Amino acid sequence: MKSELLVTVVIFIILFFKIRSADSTEATLLADNKSVLGWINMLLFINFIAGFFMNGVGSLFGEMFYNNELVAFEKNLLNLGTLLISMQAYDWLKTHKHVYEFYMLLLSTLLGMFFMISTQNLMMFYLSLELATIPLAALVNFDLHRKRSSEAAMKMIMMSAFSSGILLFGISMFYGTTGTLSLTELPLLLDHGPLQLFSLIIIIAGFGFKISAVPFHLWTADVYEGAPATVTAYLSVISKASILFVMIPVLYRSFQPLDVEWYQILFMLSVATMIVGNLFAVRQNNLKRLLAFSSIAQVGFILVGMSGQSIEGGTSVVYFILIYIFSNLGAFGVVTLVSAMTNKETIYDYRGFYKTNPLLSWVLAISLFSLAGIPPAAGFFGKFFLIMAGAAKENYTLIIIAALNMIVSLYYYLRVIKSMFMDKNEEPIPTIQISMLPKVALIVCMIGMVGIGLYGDVYNYIYALMSSM
Repeated sequence: MKSELLVTVVIFIILFFKIRSADSTEATLLADNKSVLGWINMLLFINFIAGFFMNGVGSLFGEMFYNNELVAFEKNLLNLGTLLISMQAYDWLKTHKHVYEFYMLLLSTLLGMFFMISTQNLMMFYLSLELATIPLAALVNFDLHRKRSSEAAMKMIMMSAFSSGILLFGISMFYGTTGTLSLTELPLLLDHGPLQLFSLIIIIAGFGFKISAVPFHLWTADVYEGAPATVTAYLSVISKASILFVMIPVLYRSFQPLDVEWYQILFMLSVATMIVGNLFAVRQNNLKRLLAFSSIAQVGFILVGMSGQSIEGGTSVVYFILIYIFSNLGAFGVVTLVSAMTNKETIYDYRGFYKTNPLLSWVLAISLFSLAGIPPAAGFFGKFFLIMAGAAKENYTLIIIAALNMIVSLYYYLRVIKSMFMDKNEEPIPTIQISMLPKVALIVCMIGMVGIGLYGDVYNYIYALMSSM
């Protein structure tokens, strides 16, 4: 439990300093924000580096909790994404009076995700999911002066409660038909009964809410638009990645006897998610809403790879999520900076953006190229492996639909790039002064988007971890 203990220690350190500053005035808190953000980001960096060392393999609590090299790698991917998001949020948080509360909520939800990834028990999975979700709803409402932020938080709470109830209902029916909550014992007790198949549909529907798969996506765009840009980035990358990391072992191992049934469900979900996500993204003018529907479409591609039902399928999903962290955080990093400094978020606001902010323009452009799957950006290789994994089932209809949807996605990604580089604007967004931490985060995202695609050993390393799962 090294990862969980480290995050818990960081939470208590932040809590201790929050208690110490309880009597400080608002002016004093704002003056101290820069130093506070500096040492918090240092703690997150130490936590990320520690994720490479002393990763034990084994189980605890009567095999309810387990850890292996793949799980440790997945948790450290979440650590990396959280660190990058924290660095990108520097310019926004340095003027915020609730910095300590932000990080306590952020790391509490990260702790819940860690427990969720390591669970081998359905009830522990549900409790971990609630720990990861409730603080996240509070983060969505972190722009306390904006009514839209409060509205987004209310929508997320209601939809999360609904999806959690669906999951709990499915878990209870599985327990009623098998007499166990253990994910390791479950495959031995599945008999393809109608109640079990209904439970499978309900549980996958619960997963669908959390990853914004169509038709369970209706909350996504409003929540993404209303939440602070930093929280939107966390929702679209870290939150979804954690659920997808859970889905791989649950579907591949625990529900393996029902693989024919869940393959058909994933087929329908992936097709609907790709088509609806792309068609709605075409219509968006707000960049946060565009990236919201873009992330929905990306989930459709991920489900194509997951439907491959093989080691290559699981590997392609984890590999794509690694690339997606850099690509989406690169895009959201620019949107976060612009939103924090100018409060501008529409595509039209970005007309002539290249003339005043060439570095940010190139970061956003390369991020969008990677999300679109254009070589040599790493997103091309990620989508290539996802489609190849899905092709292993010889369902060429699914592959053709995925390929056509990649073409559709080019339109709205290139639309943003055209606005930045080609459209004229008499009053473009002024030059944005970037602090050191956000600049480093954006550079890391750029290196990741280019380097991972060109360095093939990353895929081989994940494949080796997946083979030993």
